[in-house]
Amino acid sequence: MNTQKVALVTGASSGIGKATAKQLLDDGLMVYVAARRVEKMKDLEERGATAIKMDITIDEDIQNVVDIIRETHAGVDVLVNNAGYAIYGAVEDTTIEDARRQFEVNIFGLARLTQLVLPYMREQRSGRIINMSSMGGKMYTPLGAWYHATKHALEGWSDCLRLEVAQSGIDVVIIEPGIIVTEFGEVMNDPMMERSGNTAYADMAKSVSKATSESYQKGGGSLPEVIAKVISKAVAAKNPKTRYAKGKMAKPLIMLRKVLSDKLFDKLVMSQV
Repeated sequence: MNTQKVALVTGASSGIGKATAKQLLDDGLMVYVAARRVEKMKDLEERGATAIKMDITIDEDIQNVVDIIRETHAGVDVLVNNAGYAIYGAVEDTTIEDARRQFEVNIFGLARLTQLVLPYMREQRSGRIINMSSMGGKMYTPLGAWYHATKHALEGWSDCLRLEVAQSGIDVVIIEPGIIVTEFGEVMNDPMMERSGNTAYADMAKSVSKATSESYQKGGGSLPEVIAKVISKAVAAKNPKTRYAKGKMAKPLIMLRKVLSDKLFDKLVMSQV
């Protein structure tokens, strides 16, 4: 009987997702990786992963990934819900269409995939669901309302899910990365300037853009492998923590948000931009 655990990592074409897939392969898991840019996962296939093209906002794609895994394996033992992105721009400048897509990717697609893997986990009375939140799920920054909204929602959603599935031996783990050297800053910056670079919020947008560039593009963050190792630890643990905060500034900023009043934390955040 094959006891090798099956893992599914979404958003595995770059950054934390790719690093996590490599780590789980090294750990001896059977790893499936899913992302829109399937060509960016060839290196993972060469290492032994199975790559599947998936847009997390398309239900047929999500169902297809689960069906493909079921053809060879009974189901998914470890789900790493990593797919996500950030839109930045003033609330006034951001279209509701853009805001809806942010929730479709960061919340609703993730939720649908989780629904589809849960029946197998319940039947086996074991499983691990790892949700990629952010230190941004515990704090906030200017021009990031919709991104922070999805991560705050994911924190609460994960807490509720944890209570529901604990009776079936399933663990739900939240990962809260700090500043990580990925495509995050690059993907976030240009659209933010398009939205708010020439509006009443232009000065703020320029300041946020500069601060982001310094954090993400000048070696100021932790490497994605730091988070991959934390996920590996959470997968291997007999009794994993409910939350792991890791990476540059994650623990300090989450702690400051706990101990400072809203107004003091506001001043701290704005002092950086």
